[in-house]
Amino acid sequence: MQNIYYQPEGYAFGDCMPFYKDGKFYLYHQRDTRNPGPFGEPFGWALAVTEDFVHYEDKGEVLLRGEDTEQDQFIFAGSVFEGEGQYHAFYTGYNRDFAAEGKDAQVLMHATSDDLLHWTKSADKLKLPPQMGYDPNDWRDPYVLWNEDSKEYILILGAHKQDNRQIKTGCTVYFTSNDLEHWEFKGDFWAPNMFCMHEMPDLFCIGDWWYLLTTEYSENNKTIYRKSRSIFGPWQMPDDDAFDGRAYYAARSCGDSEHRYLFGWVASKDQDMDINNWIWGGTLVVHELVQKENGDLKVKMPDSVHNAFVEKISNDLFEEKVIKIDSGINEVIIEECDEETFLFETVVSFKSGTHAFGINIFEEKETGDAYRFEIEIKNRKVDFNRTPNLPWFRYMAQGSERPLFLEAEKEYLLQVVVDGTVVTLYLNNTALNVRAYEPKGKNISLYVKDGSVNIKNPRLYLLKN
Repeated sequence: MQNIYYQPEGYAFGDCMPFYKDGKFYLYHQRDTRNPGPFGEPFGWALAVTEDFVHYEDKGEVLLRGEDTEQDQFIFAGSVFEGEGQYHAFYTGYNRDFAAEGKDAQVLMHATSDDLLHWTKSADKLKLPPQMGYDPNDWRDPYVLWNEDSKEYILILGAHKQDNRQIKTGCTVYFTSNDLEHWEFKGDFWAPNMFCMHEMPDLFCIGDWWYLLTTEYSENNKTIYRKSRSIFGPWQMPDDDAFDGRAYYAARSCGDSEHRYLFGWVASKDQDMDINNWIWGGTLVVHELVQKENGDLKVKMPDSVHNAFVEKISNDLFEEKVIKIDSGINEVIIEECDEETFLFETVVSFKSGTHAFGINIFEEKETGDAYRFEIEIKNRKVDFNRTPNLPWFRYMAQGSERPLFLEAEKEYLLQVVVDGTVVTLYLNNTALNVRAYEPKGKNISLYVKDGSVNIKNPRLYLLKN
């Protein structure tokens, strides 16, 4: 059960279409019943409203799916936009039976609203079918914005060229319009030939930089971005082009007047077992975007999420301690916690030449059985796994890692949020979300391998009552 992160009871949280208005974030999203598995039962768009990413008001399904014989048997992803005196939802109408009948399986469709709660579909008045040369079964996830320079609306979406779906011709394509009703197809917006498909594209500006997001259909399967000084590119690849690991998927951004946030879901695992693969849909986790001086994007925990916790006063915690060993591993148990939801944070630094350090959670005192995040300094990465890994393997960890660039003698804030089975690491504005389904113990510990790490001000926080 989640207490901080959002997952409606009885459902997996799917793709999110965030919209901000008057101090509230309207999170349109898909809800999957898992009956019998992902996409088993058709769905529309449900709505949850929040001001702080902690407390959510469930409005239920507000954009209803069509009948089984209609184009929008499923309402796949899209976006919500305010323009021309109304709220507009551009969405993907998907019918899983149409491909076998020789019809377009996915078509862009439209609805309007005056209050963000009640929606009227435009039906046949406004549809954007797959264009010539593009796969009619991969044409989805429209995102709309206003281009102030050209005084027109831009609609981008994910697509795939009309050939073998394994071939890497995934692309982002676009339309333009002056009135949100009449659209002209312009062709490829970004076609790098790197992925089989682009999903959930997003386009926004912070300061002098434009950012193009997409979720890649590839062996990595995660949300990535590119940056440019122009809305039309060329698009530069940063040193770290992702926001999270394999488990964090289909992230879209949305901002208020001061901050911009990412809304993605942490995938669940098949049959809720550590050893199994990730499956579509899960739990909403929100990151706050952080822009570096060079225009690169990083993430942090939203302040409102941190403020939902209160420090647990413990006599066992210390102010500062050095953990060191010349060869091998040295570990210090920090605290015991049997809460379902908690936040642990500490300030860490390490000596030059240190090989690795890490944090164990849910550690069993007698056996050392734990889940661990390990920071491999020389390999410049952080990864997650189960330890000891016997019998091998106990955790399907592919993609549960992130590049991480740390400097010796410099202090970094390390934070771990546990909420039910979702575990989130933040370190140096780098995030890694994972799942932990089968914990054995209660201890939190820190360790070092072949080196020295300094631990300062460890703190355990529990949910406020």
